[in-house]
Amino acid sequence: MIKVLVGLSGGVDSAVAAYLLKQAGYDVTCCFMRNWDSALNNDTLGNDTLNNDICPQEEDYNDAKAVADKLGLKLLRSDYIQEYWDAVFTNFIEEYEKGRTPNPDILCNKYIKFDHFLRFAEKNGFDKIATGHYFKSVETDGKITYYKAADLNKDQSYFLAQVNKNALDKSLFPLGDIDKTEVRRIAHELDLSIADKKDSTGICFIGERNFREFLKNYIPMKKGKIIDIDTLETVGEHEGVYYYTIGQRKGFGVGGNRGPYFCVGKDVKNNVLYLTSVKNEEYLYSDSAYIDEINWIGELKDDHIQCKFRYRQSDNEVIIKKVDETSAMLYYPQKIKAVTPGQQAVFYKDGQLLGGGVIEKTFIDGTDLNETLMNRVNGK
Repeated sequence: MIKVLVGLSGGVDSAVAAYLLKQAGYDVTCCFMRNWDSALNNDTLGNDTLNNDICPQEEDYNDAKAVADKLGLKLLRSDYIQEYWDAVFTNFIEEYEKGRTPNPDILCNKYIKFDHFLRFAEKNGFDKIATGHYFKSVETDGKITYYKAADLNKDQSYFLAQVNKNALDKSLFPLGDIDKTEVRRIAHELDLSIADKKDSTGICFIGERNFREFLKNYIPMKKGKIIDIDTLETVGEHEGVYYYTIGQRKGFGVGGNRGPYFCVGKDVKNNVLYLTSVKNEEYLYSDSAYIDEINWIGELKDDHIQCKFRYRQSDNEVIIKKVDETSAMLYYPQKIKAVTPGQQAVFYKDGQLLGGGVIEKTFIDGTDLNETLMNRVNGK
């Protein structure tokens, strides 16, 4: 019998994944991963408040324990607090300090769930690991390919694009062919206490909180000018250029006749935030991008593929040209809005996940988009 270690988070998806594997005849054990310690890391919840004296991680563990007990499964615990800090959170902060907007969930999957957790499982005699990700694997003649989940609204392939192919091949994804409604139905049928628990939408393992207040614990606030890129006038004062994202449409505290505004650029060196009116979006559009640190999962057979530049974004038709094995240029003559350095570009071909990499630079008509912005500022 195949021994499987399921990452049980305390949520409904991993709970139903564990149940489905047990029903399918696997020898299932569960494990709760602890990767963040608010007291140890000296962070606060910002303006968020807790309903009781139990920290969110312990609440999740208690939920996981209740599920495991209900399903008659053993529950282990494993801690990766230092590993998460070193591999995920340090990178997260460093990228923000460069003015970029990284995705910690992608790094968490790459370095924690499908690396340290997998090694823990193998060390303890398990054949496979499993998670509650909405993600689909298909095995044909001994070869495994990966696809978006049947429930496209919940599909999480975007967050798995940086996971090593060998690690994916040692993993099971029981929710690939069912939708969230069915998951909830099964949880209710089993009378699980977490059947109606709200889905987590916060940072991986850190949870939901006032994001700007949270960042202030690690990146000191430094006020600076907000400049209207069209008039070059100072229209306000920001709290810290790191706290804003390209394409962001609110939260600037700036009004006036030209508003509302959105963010088109950040000058980290001079601590300046650049905005423009929502009536003028030209500074957000690029027609090509350089992608680095590419992790390949599927075979690239055609240079006409689809790409997501953000999780909830629809697929974009692009042309890909490899520079080398870990970098490529993407071309999209139709132009795409807010392709942002530091975020992930994830590649697909008709629903198959091919891989993904980090957006390093974006261009318009062959010129670096940021350079175009600075030329406007400097009157060139």
